[in-house]
Amino acid sequence: MSMFKRVSQVFQQKSNALLDKVEDPTQAIDLSYEKMQENLQQVRRSIADVLTSQKRLEAQRAQLQAQYDKLQGQARQALQQGQEDVAKMALQRATAIQPQIDSLTPQINQLAQQESALEETGRTLNSKIEAFRAQRDTMKAQYTAAKASSSALENLTGLSDQMTDVNMMMDRAQDKIAQMQSRAAAVGELANSGVLDSPSLGGHGDDIEAALAQKSSANDVDLQLAAMKAELNSPAQPASLQTSTTPSDAKALQSSADSGGSNEESSAVDTFVVRVLGQSRFRIANSIRPALDGLDAALEMAVEKNDADSFAQLVKQLGLLVTTNGAALADSDATKADIVLPSPDMTLEEAKKLFFDTPAAPTEASQDQGASGASVS
Repeated sequence: MSMFKRVSQVFQQKSNALLDKVEDPTQAIDLSYEKMQENLQQVRRSIADVLTSQKRLEAQRAQLQAQYDKLQGQARQALQQGQEDVAKMALQRATAIQPQIDSLTPQINQLAQQESALEETGRTLNSKIEAFRAQRDTMKAQYTAAKASSSALENLTGLSDQMTDVNMMMDRAQDKIAQMQSRAAAVGELANSGVLDSPSLGGHGDDIEAALAQKSSANDVDLQLAAMKAELNSPAQPASLQTSTTPSDAKALQSSADSGGSNEESSAVDTFVVRVLGQSRFRIANSIRPALDGLDAALEMAVEKNDADSFAQLVKQLGLLVTTNGAALADSDATKADIVLPSPDMTLEEAKKLFFDTPAAPTEASQDQGASGASVS
């Protein structure tokens, strides 16, 4: 399906070109620098949290130590006064406080070690940030210089978009001039030879108009013949396109579409998936493919002959063929489209712009979404 493939290639080329234009290396460099700064700020906040916890535990330990020393002094004073019971009670309280003091000391030491480790991490990260900042400025300067140099060279060698458009317009103008000169020379030669005034030709260009009318009629016949072949799948097949899918195939197609299964899961019927611009995806039996081939040939003929009416009728017939014989896939179904078809409202001018104003060389694209229609496989 050459026409569908060309439409798909056009979409892929435009998608890649748009991504290339949007991507800016300097913005990526700045984003990396900002993330490194955020990491450094997080390390500093962690250091502050650890230090706060350490100071809180040290204050608690100092308070318990003061209470312990006070109880020891009260015990000595009670013994000096001969109050042994009071001294014993004070010593019991002091003994209960001592384990708390002992348990706080290792916690404080552990927090101090964490603080030291975080400070070392912060110093290392800060050094990396300083080095990256210098490298960032250098890379941005190199990119700016390379971009300016490339733009200047493209302008000089005619590779820029503006120069390319100018050259294309000049080439078209030269071709038009050459055609007009050739036509003028041919008409002049016929006039000088007297062929145009020959009575056998009817005179006054009657035979020329008849030939043009005959050519136009032949073109219409060719278009109608191609459309009829597409409608009947083959010249000798009497069945219509709408009945080329059996009821059992349609049931299997709809079941596969509703379940969101892959091509392997719908092995009950030999199918493929198509996407129509402006509509959903459809799963269609392979028996419809000859009809698509016929419509493809008819569409190409309509484009070549610049027949807008036939083109509009064919794209509508194409959409009707797909929606009638296919089963719409659910939005949750991630199955990729094997073929992407033109939209039913595509005009001849839009098709010509896609086919002839854009290079036909294929490019790779990671997605099949939003295509103007083509075979992906």
